[in-house]
Amino acid sequence: MNTKLLIFKTVANYLSFTKAAEQLFVSQPAISKTIRNLEEKYKTTFFLRKRNSIELTSEGKAFLIYVDKILEIYQEMENQFLHKKETFPEIINFGVSTTLANYIMPKIIAKFRMQFPKTKFEIIAGNSDDIEELILNQKLNFGIIEGKNTNRKLQFSKFIKDEIVLVTNAKNSSFKNGLITLDILQEIPLIMREIGSGTKEIVLQHLKDKNIYKLNTVVTLNSTEAIKNYLLNSDNYAFISINAISEDLINNKLKIIDVKDLVIERWFYFVSRTGYQSNLMRFFEKYTLNNYNF
Repeated sequence: MNTKLLIFKTVANYLSFTKAAEQLFVSQPAISKTIRNLEEKYKTTFFLRKRNSIELTSEGKAFLIYVDKILEIYQEMENQFLHKKETFPEIINFGVSTTLANYIMPKIIAKFRMQFPKTKFEIIAGNSDDIEELILNQKLNFGIIEGKNTNRKLQFSKFIKDEIVLVTNAKNSSFKNGLITLDILQEIPLIMREIGSGTKEIVLQHLKDKNIYKLNTVVTLNSTEAIKNYLLNSDNYAFISINAISEDLINNKLKIIDVKDLVIERWFYFVSRTGYQSNLMRFFEKYTLNNYNF
């Protein structure tokens, strides 16, 4: 049952059967069938299917609250009984890129400390370039970043797949069909991240591949939260990680605008110096992977 609930949670977070299938390494028909079976079992509709998108119904939002509680209890049970003999140093320190630091890692670390309350964390958050530099200078042993997987002095292993999407205020009445072209993208007012941001670099690279070199950037901000707050008070647009806006989509604060012929995907990576080995790092990587979806 927990697998079905995990599928529901992932679909609810991404508001996409396709993205949920990619994230869980399950076929899209299997995802759709699981959601359909859950709706039949509970005799309700959890998602409104539209032509190019889906939305949670009020029943779906209520069901998600229970799903979150159940999955959290299930994972706490596994952590308590499967890893109770593990021991760790008093302090674990590592670097995390900004998106991960704000939206993914806090829940994982909180769960970790419930199981190992004597272990403390010192986490350095920054853009990907900053974290890589700290690791190369041996000020950190490992980190989790929006990686490019190109530096030979660093070794990378995949954590989770992410998508960067174009979003705007849910009340923005422009482009009612939720779709724009690449030509229109170059005209709309955009809020962008600062130089060195992994999100900005990958967006610009994908646009360069489409022969787009100039955007109508009206404001540059150095955090996703700042950008989200700006969008809530304007009709501007921004490229943001899908992981950073799941709650805003569910609560109808922000909405996604699809860009025709543009899909921006990336991987978050565990990263360390090439050749570096650590039992702690390996365990924490495994723990993070196992607990991400809960």
